[in-house]
Amino acid sequence: MEPEFVSWRGHRVHVTVTGQGDPLLLIQGLGGSTHQWTPFAQQFPNRRIICFDVPGTGQSSVPLSPVPVAGIAALAVAILDELQVEITDVIGFSYGGAVAQQLAFQFPDRIRRLVLAATNCGLGAVPGSFGAMMSLVTPLRYYSPTYFDRTAAHSYGGMTGRDLSMRRRMMAERHRHPPSAYGYSMQLLGTIGWSSLPFLSRIPHDTLVIVGDDDPLIPLVNAELLARRIPRARLEIAPRSGHLFLWDEAKRMAARIARFLDSHAGAAHFAKIEPEPASEPVPARVPVAVAVAQLV
Repeated sequence: MEPEFVSWRGHRVHVTVTGQGDPLLLIQGLGGSTHQWTPFAQQFPNRRIICFDVPGTGQSSVPLSPVPVAGIAALAVAILDELQVEITDVIGFSYGGAVAQQLAFQFPDRIRRLVLAATNCGLGAVPGSFGAMMSLVTPLRYYSPTYFDRTAAHSYGGMTGRDLSMRRRMMAERHRHPPSAYGYSMQLLGTIGWSSLPFLSRIPHDTLVIVGDDDPLIPLVNAELLARRIPRARLEIAPRSGHLFLWDEAKRMAARIARFLDSHAGAAHFAKIEPEPASEPVPARVPVAVAVAQLV
């Protein structure tokens, strides 16, 4: 029987595992919870889908102090160990994309293929529009349908910004397990100073960087930077798609991602990647003060 909760460094972490087949780890964005993955995860019927609530979100316990991005990457590995998953494909969305980058660098032998969706490198990234970035300071979008509706177009763009019925469905999903204000702030503070720029060139995996060209939070130049610096990366741009494209275009985006994950000989088996040894350790955190909203 799959565990519903995992103990990790004093935290009680909520984990969901559904389906059968090759494992696929999904890592959520700021404030998001496992159940929000449902519309997207349903597009992978032949996969064992693994999701977890970062401490401070969903049904996980609230940390007393911020857990850095490198810590969440270590948590992901602890969950894989608990589930006896040796290697997995990974999709990281937004903040989850930062965790996925850290995971790929810090624990390269645990990942087969990597998907970075609507994300950036953290410190050193080109910020989104001021209004979109300011909407991240508060978790109000998880509580107030009026606020979410009013800010969706300039914060998320894409179909979420254009379609009222889509916004209402998303709000209903977000309202089920919203993060506490304190838990959200701890997650947000855990991103301060983080950057993947020092180690992007050492990520050894086949990587898909995918972004919408109507994303107010993640300007396209950030995806281009990731795809340029990760040696085995390729970039896909989704026309008229916004920040929440994995949800408001779940079927289409899942199909694009599945083609990447299942392509070439790697689809037949999960083989470990042996990375080149680093000559010296690369810091996971950069000791520079930076606006909290730079990483989404």
